[in-house]
Amino acid sequence: MSSLKQAALILFMIASLPLGAAHAAPPEAIVKQVMSRPLDDYPGKEALMITVDYPPGAVDPVHRHNAHSFVYVLEGSIVMQVQGGAAVTLKPGQSFYEGPNDLHTVGRNASQTEPAKFLVVLLKERNMPFFIPEH
Repeated sequence: MSSLKQAALILFMIASLPLGAAHAAPPEAIVKQVMSRPLDDYPGKEALMITVDYPPGAVDPVHRHNAHSFVYVLEGSIVMQVQGGAAVTLKPGQSFYEGPNDLHTVGRNASQTEPAKFLVVLLKERNMPFFIPEH
C-alpha cells in the first residue's frame, strides 16, 4: 500500500471516531425537591425529600450528605456504594442507607441505555446543603 493510501486510510479512521467520545463527561443527575419540613421535635433539624433522575450513563461525583439518607428506587437500576462498603445494584422497590459520616463513593445509573429514578429522604441540619462534593 502506498504511503498516500496509508495516510488517507488513517485520516478516514480518525474522522470516523465520534467527536469528543474519549473525553465526553457522563450526563448529570436531575435533582428535584419534593418537600422540606422543619422537625420541631428535633431542634435545628429538617427532613428533605428529593427525587433524582439519572439519564442513561449518569454518574455522581464522590460526595457527602452530612445527613441520614434513605434511598428508594422507583425506576430503572442504580449502583450505590459508601466508602468501606460493597457496591450494590438496586432495582425498583429496593432501598439504600447512607449515614451522616459516610463518603458516597459510587452513585450511578447501572444502565447506559435506560434512565433510572429514585426518591431520597434526608434528615439533616436545617439550612445546610445536602450535597457536598469531595475534592
